[in-house]
Formats: sequence, C-alpha cells, structure tokens
Amino acid sequence: GICTIRGIQMTTRKKLGNIKGISEAKVDKIKEASQKLCDHGFLTALEYSEKRRQCFRISTGSEELDKLLGGGIESMAITEVFGEFRTGKTQLSHTLCVTTQIPGRGHHGGKVVFIDTE
Repeated sequence: GICTIRGIQMTTRKKLGNIKGISEAKVDKIKEASQKLCDHGFLTALEYSEKRRQCFRISTGSEELDKLLGGGIESMAITEVFGEFRTGKTQLSHTLCVTTQIPGRGHHGGKVVFIDTE
C-alpha cells in the first residue's frame, strides 16, 4: 500500500486511479496536496540549469591551484580535502574560510562551516 506522502508522489496517476473510489478529479487533488506538503526533490533540466547559474567559484589564493580546480572552489558544494601530514590542508581551509566571507565577483560574502576531523 501507499503509506507516505512520498509514496503518493511516486505512484502514477493511473495506478492511483485504479484504487476503488478514487476518481480522476480526486487523484488530481491528492497529487496537488502531496506536492504542497512535500517537495518531491525532482528538478527539470531548465530549473537545474538556472540553479547552476547561481554557482560561483571562490579563489584559493593561489592562481595555479585555481587553474587546476577550474577557477577555484565551487560554491553550493561540499569539498573534501585530504593528504599527507603538513601539506597545507588546514592553511587552505583557513584561507577559504576568510575569502568566502569577503564580498567578491558574483557573491556578497557568506557563511562558512569548517569541520576538521582526523
């Protein structure tokens, strides 16, 4: 059976219509209500393209590293940095924490979450 809003969203209109006592009008109302209650998480290609246009790159402070990364660290993404002891991972992270908060080309400055684990 269908037990969740997500279940309603993932069930086709035809399958919902086959349930006894549910007309096409009721199916439309149920689908519309489920859409309002819970965002389905799917995007059209046009919506995704618009979202990608809002991304920008944050400089690492090194022109050569920025070139390797295609212009810097991408915004709206989680970036993992790993490597050997004393290779500059923490220094890079601290630099990015500062440069992210400074208004620049394409952005107004932002907030940073820095998680350092062993």
